[in-house]
Amino acid sequence: MKLSARSRYATRLLLDLALRQTDMPQCTTVLSESTGISAQFIEQIIRPLKKEGLITSVRGAAGGHILDKDPADITVGDVVRIMEGGIRLTDCINDEGLCERTSVCRTRQVWQRASKVLEEELDSITLADLMESPEGSPFFD
Repeated sequence: MKLSARSRYATRLLLDLALRQTDMPQCTTVLSESTGISAQFIEQIIRPLKKEGLITSVRGAAGGHILDKDPADITVGDVVRIMEGGIRLTDCINDEGLCERTSVCRTRQVWQRASKVLEEELDSITLADLMESPEGSPFFD
């Protein structure tokens, strides 16, 4: 499984908002400069995050975006599920009808188990964990 830029950038964007620890809305231009994500792509990423209640947006001259949930309550798994529609290595894991070989496939269980391990690991890492990790150091030694 290769994560899309949407998942990676959404995690980076949420972490940036969490690190600011402010109730002041952050405009897209400032977020773009601090994350290295284009303003246009930020607007695309923010839509599903707002829909799921992770971000609130404020309109107007002093408007922008605010993290709307405690960083300890947002996991990397949450972000990937929102941006990718789930955490799975193959589509047949959730929809047996996608493949005519599902009933005889000897490898499907491998992809199910590996997807479960990946999901559990991503669910074990919160934005708060990432906030505590020193910049530039390995996340978990």
